[in-house]
Amino acid sequence: MGKEALKMLQFGFNQDQGCLFCGTNAGFRVYNCDPFQEKMRRDFKDGGIGYVEMLFRCNIFALVGGGDNPKFAPSKVMIWDDHQNRCIGELSFRSQVRAVKLRRERIVVALEHKVLVYDFKDLKLLHSIETLSNPMGLVALSPSQDQTVMACPGLHCGQVRVELYDVRRTKFVEAHTTSLACLALSLDGKLLATASERGTLVRVFSTTDGSKLQELRRGADPARIFSIAFSRGDIPEFVAVSSDKGTVHVFNLDPKRTAAIPSTDATSTQIEGNSPKNPVSALKFVSVSFLLILPVVPESLRCYHAECIQDASNHAELPRFCFRHVD
Repeated sequence: MGKEALKMLQFGFNQDQGCLFCGTNAGFRVYNCDPFQEKMRRDFKDGGIGYVEMLFRCNIFALVGGGDNPKFAPSKVMIWDDHQNRCIGELSFRSQVRAVKLRRERIVVALEHKVLVYDFKDLKLLHSIETLSNPMGLVALSPSQDQTVMACPGLHCGQVRVELYDVRRTKFVEAHTTSLACLALSLDGKLLATASERGTLVRVFSTTDGSKLQELRRGADPARIFSIAFSRGDIPEFVAVSSDKGTVHVFNLDPKRTAAIPSTDATSTQIEGNSPKNPVSALKFVSVSFLLILPVVPESLRCYHAECIQDASNHAELPRFCFRHVD
């Protein structure tokens, strides 16, 4: 019997956009974006990985089993330490995991009808949010160290719930009249971009007060929106949108509107663990280059496979937990 062909089940970018990772029916792989090259791969003989989330450029991953022969149950999130080459934590649920997002201090898990927020130190449940049916696992988490912002579907069609955790405030944004197809936060969490299942319009909102800042027309024909991404900076200049039409649209953001956003914090935006030792990476959309963010790494979470770090002993040291949580 021949060897099964390698199939990609999922792919995504880490928080600094400097690495691309993908889950396959035989494990997962990590690539550096600029220059593009494979940095690591982990092949499993006993199953596939349907969802991968990477913590910046360190050795900590969140893995969910997938494919015809899952390595782990699709209802579990496994915290994988690649330095130890084993799982160091586990979150168990009664339903399939749709998405996982990571910050240095938080784990966010999206189920079809819930979004759950955990403390990374001990896997303690901090927040449980009921949502409308969310089979695509729509959820966004800002990577900025200045403020923690999360966005997910609300309980009404086309509604987005925005959690401003640092100021303990919740905002509800009536983004669309039809179901959500995609949502994204800017790096500092101040801007929210959304698209509906129609895919003709992209709307940009302030997360601080929920006001609509801009409405951008992608086209007149319906389309399935795959992804939305903001450019880097305290005041992003662009937002890019990809769809099933085989195109990527890049829009200018109105600097007068985005600059006028009221701030909950007077400090400028920094990604967690800002470090000058890391190079600038770029993610290119069509002919426009987006310098999305500096690939910076917390001092305590240096990655042994990052291009700019040579010492293999510099790896993330998280508590050796093996707790389980059942939703």
